[in-house]
Amino acid sequence: MTSQFGVLLRQWRQRAGLSQEALAQLAGVGIRTVRGLEIGERTDPRMGTVRSLADALELTGAERAELFAAAGRDEPIPVEPVRFAPLAEAAETLKVAIESRWRREEEQRQIHDPVPLPVRWDGAPPELRDSWLNIGGEADLGGRLDQIVEVYRKVGSRRLVVLGRAGSGKTVLTTRFVLDLLKARDVTDPVPVIFSLGSWHPERVGLRDWMAEQLIRDHPFLGAPGPSGGTVAAALVDAQRVLPVLDGFDEIAAGLHRPALNALNTTTLPLLLTSRVDEYRDAVEGTDVLTSAAAVVLADLTCDDLADYLPRTTRKKVWAPVLDEVRGGGALAKVLTTPLMVALARRIYSDTPDHDPAELLRFHDADEIERHLLGSFVPAVYGQEAERVQPWLGYLADHLTRLGTHDVAWWQFGTSAKVTGLAVGAAVGLADLVIETPMVGALTGRGLLFAAMIGLVTGVIFGLAHWWVVRGSPIEPTRTQLRLRGRIGANVWSRGLLGLAFCGAVGGAFALVQTMVYWLVLPGWKMNMGVLADAVTFFLVFGLGGALVFGLVAALEAPLDVRSAGSPADVIDANRRHVLTVGAVVVPVFALFVVAATHVGVRALVALRFQVVWTPASALALGLVGGIGGGLAYVLSLTAWGQWMIFARVWLPLTGRLPWRLPEFLDDAYRRGVLRRAGAVYQFRHARLQEHFARLR
Repeated sequence: MTSQFGVLLRQWRQRAGLSQEALAQLAGVGIRTVRGLEIGERTDPRMGTVRSLADALELTGAERAELFAAAGRDEPIPVEPVRFAPLAEAAETLKVAIESRWRREEEQRQIHDPVPLPVRWDGAPPELRDSWLNIGGEADLGGRLDQIVEVYRKVGSRRLVVLGRAGSGKTVLTTRFVLDLLKARDVTDPVPVIFSLGSWHPERVGLRDWMAEQLIRDHPFLGAPGPSGGTVAAALVDAQRVLPVLDGFDEIAAGLHRPALNALNTTTLPLLLTSRVDEYRDAVEGTDVLTSAAAVVLADLTCDDLADYLPRTTRKKVWAPVLDEVRGGGALAKVLTTPLMVALARRIYSDTPDHDPAELLRFHDADEIERHLLGSFVPAVYGQEAERVQPWLGYLADHLTRLGTHDVAWWQFGTSAKVTGLAVGAAVGLADLVIETPMVGALTGRGLLFAAMIGLVTGVIFGLAHWWVVRGSPIEPTRTQLRLRGRIGANVWSRGLLGLAFCGAVGGAFALVQTMVYWLVLPGWKMNMGVLADAVTFFLVFGLGGALVFGLVAALEAPLDVRSAGSPADVIDANRRHVLTVGAVVVPVFALFVVAATHVGVRALVALRFQVVWTPASALALGLVGGIGGGLAYVLSLTAWGQWMIFARVWLPLTGRLPWRLPEFLDDAYRRGVLRRAGAVYQFRHARLQEHFARLR
């Protein structure tokens, strides 16, 4: 009985997407209790424990009875199960994902190898914080890295600004803040989430809406419908179940710092905000301080800090001359005061054989030393491969700079109506050749001409469609999957009208191309009313078929139920699966519809005394060409995964700007510490590295 209890408990916990720790917190029992019950170490669970687990798992009446029976007990009072609040469950799932992500990131960045660099801070000048009356009581806010949660809790308003110059350790601090706060978190406390502010445009979208969008981007399951309309992500933000850790106020686009500060002041959300000092000071002078917020300023590393850290990073006795120079002051002492520059020096000299830090003594200008460290980082990391990868990193940095972002988002590697139209035309033309040639039995000149012309026309139409869709914003990744359920709603009708318009245009173009081919290859062929009839028929057949499949897909779409943080590879895989699933639904439905509708259209034309050449084989070929060609055109021009395939996997590698195996390159750069992950996107390890590579272009 106990073994069956453990099997059921594990099965229903995994169905709910909960870890053992999350279930223990939800049920109010110990983690050892859950683990022991699942593996059979605990054989006699108490009635209250079984009831708490059933409530936390939101079991149905039948499931509750089965669980109690497996425990050898009957539930004494037949009461309705207490359903755990959906937002609380979502918050717990989010907590597990956030903790796992940032623990991995901290390990990847070698924060504790061999020991963390000392990050310390002092209270900021009065002009950079609000009055203590608004903050909620005066307090000494000085501290060090392992005290960040303690210092934050001294702030009555729970609104804290962390200021520091470039590379001073703000990102290290936010990571440690999140992990320490999660470790001490009660189930009713908000979940701290790091948001990179560089992608926020405060004049286009409000803070809460932007936060919800970022949550859905990185955790697709939060795009599910919320308890009161909208999404779960929006509900979490509105209910203050998320504590925003807003990293990089200085990375907001130029000219938007003051509007951003004004927007932050319209909210009362508890938060932690990081920024470089100068950008924040300029925004404050132009508007006001962040309302009810205290502020601290990160301190420089000292010579003693370096002497305690650098010699421990290698067994080579090479750092003594550098430390002697730092003690004497000068340019080197000025540079090696931030964790970023010390980490670069450590990677270049301690972690790389045959590199002697004494070469730093050759430089006598601080800017020159910083350029040397930034420029030597990639050669130290990649070795002999550095010359090959630096142009790719340079293009990547320049691309992000032109976009005004720090996020290497896989769906934003390019957008061009011309390139998209070319790709669509080539794919549709090739598909037509592959489908029709076996049916005809040979590759004919008429077949080549028709394939080329239908590819050209389809490429033009969907190139224009792509331009129309992306003129305001890039195509976002799909956050849905197909389920065998659906309903008629506004989205179904609007998607159906879109299918009617585009596919109808393709059908009309198909008739036009067919007419032009006949005119070119058949001597003496003349225009007649049959041409117009064909155009109308093809427009209706393709248009109605497009409306059917577009609406069907919209009706069957449901939010992705992904119960973990979405890494870039995870989100790409989810979008690829979605696109292939859509294709598996759309192509056969569209093909069968075209065959049936063409049959009906031909019978109508014959009844109207038109001469029609039609066979079931030609109708099937038309349906397959329309279904497969239309599916390819839609995927390549109107989905994020299609754009990824065109630009990131073909066009940019073909033109030498990025490598052919781009996903492997990005993942390798991440493992080497050149890039970091922030949910569904990559970022350069530090903004200074991005700026350095962008200048090399």
